[in-house]
Amino acid sequence: MAWHTALGSDLNEVWQKLLKGESGCKPVSSPFPLRNMRAGTIDFFSLDQQHRTRQHDLACTTIERVLEHAQLESESSAIRYILGTSYGSHLDEPVDSLHTWAVEVGESLRTYHKPLSLTTACSSASDSILVGASLIESGESEICVCGGADIVTISKRLAHSALNTMSPTYLRAFDESHDGMLLGEGAGFLVLESQVSAERRNATIYGYLLGAGASNDASGMTSPDPSGESIQLAIKRAFQDSETSIEELAIINAHGSGTPVNDAVEQACFHLLFGEQSELPLVFATKGGFGHSLGATGALEAITVLLALNEKQIPPIFGLENPMHNFTLPLPINKPSSFTGSVGASLTLGFGGFNTCLLFQGKT
Repeated sequence: MAWHTALGSDLNEVWQKLLKGESGCKPVSSPFPLRNMRAGTIDFFSLDQQHRTRQHDLACTTIERVLEHAQLESESSAIRYILGTSYGSHLDEPVDSLHTWAVEVGESLRTYHKPLSLTTACSSASDSILVGASLIESGESEICVCGGADIVTISKRLAHSALNTMSPTYLRAFDESHDGMLLGEGAGFLVLESQVSAERRNATIYGYLLGAGASNDASGMTSPDPSGESIQLAIKRAFQDSETSIEELAIINAHGSGTPVNDAVEQACFHLLFGEQSELPLVFATKGGFGHSLGATGALEAITVLLALNEKQIPPIFGLENPMHNFTLPLPINKPSSFTGSVGASLTLGFGGFNTCLLFQGKT
């Protein structure tokens, strides 16, 4: 696993910052007025670069680090690359195809296979993991590098400012005073491989992907179906894809974007799913720390689920002081929360109605 986030790039250092409740969102200059000047940018990569170059460098550097972490060579014929992004640099520096950035990453890394790419808005990186699992399960591949990269650009900041999805204050997921999201950027990649491949390589195993499920609201370009039923379907499909019962779920890394609409639809979904259960999973969210990194968010949040499962604690939700009325699942406020159990879910919701749920188990 490897990432670059607004809180840093070392896995453990970033995790410790999340446990302390820190945020990487800070004032970032803009040539235009915005609802909020804060964003979760990465200092490691210069904001003066062309957007296209910045995303390319961010993706390549993170993939190189994940390959080093997994003791793999980029040119190996055994590896397939599945890269996700939302618009990447496209809104500010358009090119012919949203696939171009993935091709260029593959050329720089001299990959044996040309990368696959996908764009399902904020579910892109989660869906790249889902696709990687399908390739491995079908026997098409033994090893997949899955994840996503996305960057903050002025067009995205202007768009979310105009949509009023940008908070004028701070990103406070599931708080009564939540008023929107703040943009972030980042890259996260995980090496997904068959058990046979991992054992043959004597690879260090950080966890297991138990199942994956997806759905689409078909409700609107930017607003989800308020009933929560479509999100519930993605979660149920993930459990159907696994050999795990929903009662075993210990933690959920929710989408937690801090917008009243998205927080409310997740609340509705959780009530539908867990309303009758006596043992309820803990819910946490990390976008207050990272900013909303759009097409990369699913990979960053998958990594945090695995870290949480192995540490047996979840970080507090940044800015959460007064939980939403009738939010029935437990939330970590001001300090980390410990838990028992070994199964966790990562849930992402994307513009266009894309919902993806990934189920993980910690290392055993």
